[in-house]
Amino acid sequence: MTEENKERSVQVRVLSEALPYMRRYAGETIVIKYGGHAMGDDALADGFARDVALLKQIGAFPIVVHGGGPQIGAMLKRLEIKSDFVDGLRVTDKATVEVVEMVLAGAINKGIVAAINRAGARAIGLSGKDADLIRAKRLAHKTRETDSNVEKVIDLGFVGEPESVNGQVLAELARTGVIPVIAPIGFDDAGATYNINADTAAGAVASAVKAKRLLMLTDVAGVLDGEGRRLEDISADVARRLIREGVIKGGMIPKIETCLDAVDDGVEAAVILDGRVPHAILLEIFTERGDGTLIRHG
Repeated sequence: MTEENKERSVQVRVLSEALPYMRRYAGETIVIKYGGHAMGDDALADGFARDVALLKQIGAFPIVVHGGGPQIGAMLKRLEIKSDFVDGLRVTDKATVEVVEMVLAGAINKGIVAAINRAGARAIGLSGKDADLIRAKRLAHKTRETDSNVEKVIDLGFVGEPESVNGQVLAELARTGVIPVIAPIGFDDAGATYNINADTAAGAVASAVKAKRLLMLTDVAGVLDGEGRRLEDISADVARRLIREGVIKGGMIPKIETCLDAVDDGVEAAVILDGRVPHAILLEIFTERGDGTLIRHG
């Protein structure tokens, strides 16, 4: 067999193995949280756009919710606006939230939309303000003082959390064949604008549309056990136990809690994925063993 025929044979085998998974996700909603290193790497970004377009072509309904922390930080620095963090959350005053909205709903959002459109799909950029998509409320963040271990509530300014997501709008877009790309900006009844953590926003969107999968692209391989090995599949109960035991810790805890909230709210499963791996989405969706850690109900 020639090298060309060997390559064709591999391609045919890969396609035949992927076919059952393509059928499984046809007509299903997949919410993807896009952020981290994958957003800052041009090759990974182009691959991400092609993968999202492919999901649409096989009949799935992908929804993208994106972050943009480094880009926001760069713009604040350029405008000489001081920005502080508490427990990894950006303290957001009125001047800062205006920059956050400009960066997230502007350049970043439209760049992702353009990339998906170039890949052959039809995407549209939205923020939570569009079509009453994400109603938010001010986040009451609790922290503990190091010396006294006394819990107190910190005012983070215009940092919010989703109060409701208009799933009907997203369902209507699905019927037209358009891929929503959502900037995590929300608003309240008084018209105030809130910066929402992209992980939290993605979880709320997945819950609202009862997604088959919530895919969280991160900068880690997945959930690791006590010996640093990736766990392929865990139940919600096991995930909670790993948090209690300190195996899951630090910045991974809020990501896992977002996944747990989503599966409790009717999402079939949530997956922590390494967005630094090319085509991580396709490896997770179209292969038997996946490429991250799947968290399911139970």
